[in-house]
Amino acid sequence: MKYAYLSDSRIAHRGVSTKLLGESYQDIMSFVEPVIQTHDLTKHYNKVVGIEELTLTVNKGEIFGFLGPNGAGKTTTIRILVGLLRPTAGYATLLGMDTWKDSVSLKSYLGFIPDFPALYENLRGMELLDYLGRLNTQRDPVLREELCERLELSRDDLDRRIKGYSRGMRQKLAIIQALQHDPEILILDEPTEGLDPLMQNALFQILTDFQARGSTIFFSSHILPDVEKVCQRVGIIRQGKLVTVSNVEELRQEKVRTMKVVLTQEAPDGVFSVPGVMLIERNGRDIRLTVKGDINPLLRELAKLEIEDMIFEQTHLEDIFMGFYRQEE
Repeated sequence: MKYAYLSDSRIAHRGVSTKLLGESYQDIMSFVEPVIQTHDLTKHYNKVVGIEELTLTVNKGEIFGFLGPNGAGKTTTIRILVGLLRPTAGYATLLGMDTWKDSVSLKSYLGFIPDFPALYENLRGMELLDYLGRLNTQRDPVLREELCERLELSRDDLDRRIKGYSRGMRQKLAIIQALQHDPEILILDEPTEGLDPLMQNALFQILTDFQARGSTIFFSSHILPDVEKVCQRVGIIRQGKLVTVSNVEELRQEKVRTMKVVLTQEAPDGVFSVPGVMLIERNGRDIRLTVKGDINPLLRELAKLEIEDMIFEQTHLEDIFMGFYRQEE
């Protein structure tokens, strides 16, 4: 279904040419400028380190995943980005403006979902959206009706007081208030919390539509499959320090994958002596291998054999994430 605002017809409005839509992600990023930047960003709470010397760049039109367990420093980083915290050292900029010094000016460009949205319990849903919409004096809530439809928050729901909302309804309302004014930058802290799988998929499609029109999205989560579905690059944070920033596909290619092969008869010795391949287990016709890098040399060897079954799973972001954490321990 096409919607009035979140459609391909408005892509040029964000400064991303429609000619780039058929290009690779790397090609597109070479054409665009950074929107979010941090340099040696540090926040201490007395003697407790929130984040330490965090440096990263998020480009225009990118969905950037920010990964880490609870307490790693994700929310501290986000509160600095939206101007709620002043850094101890270093700096952060959005659209070239300092997130602390220019925080008031930046508000009209931002859509923000906090990790635990605090909503006015005694207001009705529509009253809250109207109130927060009026606070943004630069932009009208042009996407409200569409977002309510896509997230299945009906007029009857919006006429109810928020204190009677379920956890999922509260999260839907938090999403709508953040996106209703068509912001250029979305800062999202655990945005799928409380949503059922159907509504999670609806949110992912909404974010993809925003991206297609040039919006920049900072997606913080500890739920790895969520990040894997929508993000092109990820930053992994541990104990306040950035462990790595990389393209999701590049991370997968660098990591070891496991292959299980069942042959119709036992293979001769040495058949799996291929660069990047290690034989982990051999039990008659059952073979278990690890593979790193180019898989084609192994496939050529396997083509010489009679195969009954084979399983070669894609590397998941969760495996990569845990690998970085084990390296740091």
